[in-house]
Amino acid sequence: MGGDTVLTLIIKAGLVVKFVLLILLFFSIFSWAIIFFKLKLLSKVEKESEEFHNSFLKSKGWDDLYHSTKKHSLSPLVSLFRAAYSMEDAGRYEIRSTLKRIEAMEANRLEKYLTFLATTGSTAPFIGLFGTVWGIMNSFMGIGRIGAASLAVVAPGIAEALIATAAGLVAAIPAVVAYNYFLSRTRRNISAMADFSQELLEHYTRKHGETETDSF
Repeated sequence: MGGDTVLTLIIKAGLVVKFVLLILLFFSIFSWAIIFFKLKLLSKVEKESEEFHNSFLKSKGWDDLYHSTKKHSLSPLVSLFRAAYSMEDAGRYEIRSTLKRIEAMEANRLEKYLTFLATTGSTAPFIGLFGTVWGIMNSFMGIGRIGAASLAVVAPGIAEALIATAAGLVAAIPAVVAYNYFLSRTRRNISAMADFSQELLEHYTRKHGETETDSF
């Protein structure tokens, strides 16, 4: 037992513990795939949003700006701008409602897959705990069969328990950290959308001379 590696211990583990480790491996791999995907996506979204907003502030007319939106297709600000551009002749209330709907759709897009990270962070430790309990139970069963407690009898079950515990934490900790990090960045993007929607409505007010109460 003294020369066994972690891999050897996993190979020697019982079927239940192996199944637990397989589930945790799936959670871990998928979580890391989401982490890398969200890092890349949010970086592009924020870069494009910043570039487009700078262009919006410098623009003297919306026609040219509208044609340049193709290179900022990932930015939620572009979706809001396109909607406002296509509804120039609509009422303020209708534009506001449309912008709110697009904000919700873009927020859902930015929050996509975060639920899986939250689920991994909350359930992986308990899945690992199940493997831990099972490994300890095997140790007691071994003692019962032999009729005496010894390191050779107890060690395999304890090893299974510790591996399952560690695997649960390895899957959960990065998922929790990533979830909180991406949630914070997503909220900043949602706040930026709300601010930009207000800018679009103010532009509409200046152009059409409507007051806040004219649309109701």
